[in-house]
Amino acid sequence: MAIHVLVEGRVQGVGFRYTCLGEGRRLGLTGWVRNTPGGDVEVWAEGRKPKLDAFLAWLRRGPPLARVDRVDYQKRPPLGVYRDFGVER
Repeated sequence: MAIHVLVEGRVQGVGFRYTCLGEGRRLGLTGWVRNTPGGDVEVWAEGRKPKLDAFLAWLRRGPPLARVDRVDYQKRPPLGVYRDFGVER
C-alpha cells in the first residue's frame, strides 16, 4: 500500500522533513519527503497499512516547532521502486 500526502501549515523551516525522515525510517517505510514551492510538505510513503496509519498520525502532529493545519492524503498502489525512505529536493 502507498499514500501520497500533502501537509499544510508551518511545516518548512522547522525541521519537518528531517524528523519525517526519521519517523519514516523508524517505521520501516520506503518513499520520500520534500518541501513544495508553495510552503507545504509532500510525502510519498509505501509500507504495510498499520505502519502507514501510524505515520499519518505522526504527520498530523509533526515535530514540536511545526504547526500542522491540514493533512490531505490519497491511497495509491505502491510503485515498489524505493529501497528506503529519503529526502527529495
